[in-house]
Amino acid sequence: MKPSPKADFLTRAHAAGQLTRRQLFQNVGMGMGGAALASLLAQDGYAAAGPDGPAGSLLSRRGLHHKPRAKSVIYIHLVGAPSHLDLFDFKPELQKRNGELCPEHMFEGKQLAFIRDRPQLMGTPHDDRFAFRRCGQSGIEISNLMPELQTVADDLCFVRTLHTDQFNHAPAQMFLLTGFNRFGRPSIGSWVNYGIGSVNENLPGFVVLITGQVLGAGNSAWGSGFLPTIHQGIEFRSQGDPVLFLSNPKGIDPAGRREVVDTVNALNQIQLADVRDPEIATRIGQYEMAYRMQSSVPELMDIDSEPAAIHEMYGTEPGKTSFANNCLLARRLVERGVRFVQLFDQGWDHHGNVFGSLPKKAKEVDRPVAALIKDLKMRGLLDDTLVVWSAEFGRTPMAQGQNGSGEVTKAGRDHHKEAFTAWLAGGGVKKGHVHGVTDELGYGIVEDGVHVHDLNATILHLLGIDHERLTFRYQGRQFRLTDIHGELVKGILA
Repeated sequence: MKPSPKADFLTRAHAAGQLTRRQLFQNVGMGMGGAALASLLAQDGYAAAGPDGPAGSLLSRRGLHHKPRAKSVIYIHLVGAPSHLDLFDFKPELQKRNGELCPEHMFEGKQLAFIRDRPQLMGTPHDDRFAFRRCGQSGIEISNLMPELQTVADDLCFVRTLHTDQFNHAPAQMFLLTGFNRFGRPSIGSWVNYGIGSVNENLPGFVVLITGQVLGAGNSAWGSGFLPTIHQGIEFRSQGDPVLFLSNPKGIDPAGRREVVDTVNALNQIQLADVRDPEIATRIGQYEMAYRMQSSVPELMDIDSEPAAIHEMYGTEPGKTSFANNCLLARRLVERGVRFVQLFDQGWDHHGNVFGSLPKKAKEVDRPVAALIKDLKMRGLLDDTLVVWSAEFGRTPMAQGQNGSGEVTKAGRDHHKEAFTAWLAGGGVKKGHVHGVTDELGYGIVEDGVHVHDLNATILHLLGIDHERLTFRYQGRQFRLTDIHGELVKGILA
């Protein structure tokens, strides 16, 4: 939107020192367009000002630090943590020793979430459904529980040695996604949004899609922490208003809504000039974004417009909330320039009956995830879209609950932070590659461990961001996503 001639004249007059800031905002009032406002905020550093000073002093710490390999991220978080040992990291020795008491070093002195007595080892069942197959030219082993994912194995980059510091769900979720195990830090999507923003002014830079219950960490998993709240994730819903309060109230037409937004923003502009609070700038930006989203979001969410072949490929159910729908929406979002899309899928916390429950969950996600990879590739988007699959931690090679007596289906796997599997695709990572080796029982790391901070540092690097330079000053010191740790995982870079 271009500023009005009056707004343009006043802006130039202000720059020439002929108007005070208060006079500028008072004169511009409702006639000032969003673009002129954004320009002024950027000039004075309001848009990302920190408590200790305006953003102008932080310009060298934001933006692209090197040439990016990826423009967008689709980050799939499996809430509760799937059993990586039964999906991606097959251990024949564990299968062979099924039912034996676990070695003492795997239990003595270790802190486990629920296992209290020395447990038995539990291998993947001798069952064709759970068998692993070498896939594609790369020969990567993937469980038959995910036959569709097997077909895109040569596009995937597996990290089998991810490890974390936390062994309970909410702290581990926050640690993975914010770099800290307690509330109050910005999420990775918020850091990215703060660092490089969106390329579509009509959509948020960070969008969240959820299937099932909200994860234990709650909206802190996509919150902005101490960053200006304009950088937080915006939850899109499959039913009702895609974004809460997006529709006009009864009796309010688009022109009336525009008048309300302009009037409120005129008052906010005056207040902003007086107190220089960055949250007021955030509020102005949110009002403007909400107004623009009234046009952009309904079109985006209309997946019925997709060809029948696309619906068949994803297994979508228009009008319902499903993981398949969210995968298709994720493609539509990055296609329109949204920088960071986070998918949360709940239901992977299998403390009991893991071999009864895992096939059902794997089937729910297998087809749409593989379709997402294929669809992005078909459209030429995979090269600059980074897809990430991860969870807060892994699952133990030891059984939790009833095991032996032929009733292995009633046993589950406990939380395991020492080693688990994530995979990435597109966006500058190697194809058909496996990074890291775990021991023969899948308990510990033998080669090339990757800490959670290392993974996050690498995701930022692929987006053109140096994780040590993307910082924000808060309470007297500089903070970053990777705290004081994190190294680039060069072994997975293409």
